[in-house]
Amino acid sequence: MGIDEEKIIRLGKEDNFWELEVGPSGPCSEIYVDRGLEHGSEEERPGGEGDRFIEIWNLVFTQFDKDEEGNYNPLAHPNIDTGMGLERIATVLQETDNIFEIDAIKDIIQEIAKVSGEEYGKDKNLDISFRVITDHIRAMTFMISDTIVPSNEGRGYVLRRLIRRAARHGRKLALKEPFYMKLLTW
Repeated sequence: MGIDEEKIIRLGKEDNFWELEVGPSGPCSEIYVDRGLEHGSEEERPGGEGDRFIEIWNLVFTQFDKDEEGNYNPLAHPNIDTGMGLERIATVLQETDNIFEIDAIKDIIQEIAKVSGEEYGKDKNLDISFRVITDHIRAMTFMISDTIVPSNEGRGYVLRRLIRRAARHGRKLALKEPFYMKLLTW
């Protein structure tokens, strides 16, 4: 394929196999970008806990149907489930440390900072709340644009839970009023 063998790290089933208790399953492969030694150590490897390698793409070669006894039966129509993380690609291209610093997302964080009066990046505990609110605002925006409304069941229940969790984190940022409405209309 023209890829240096040194850049291919082979892992076993424990690390490179996607499966549920029962149902479709198969081997998987991930594509990582090595951000260099300034982001980690020489010993760090893709899939580890460090920041040197960022997974940008994964592929699941769905070819089995795992039954209740743990047997892997061949699927009649095997396929490849592939997914690329747009935010992860942006993190690499924009040379940021995480997705919350890319241009498309940092605007949300800056608006939360403006509404709350807190500063992102000064307190790790508050940063968690900034990130939760940011992530939930993104999810809520997609859900609402897909005509989902808060309710007690199904997708509406998920939306309701996201709103409540974002509001709880908003209180940690000393936001007293329904800040999410300000942010959603921003």
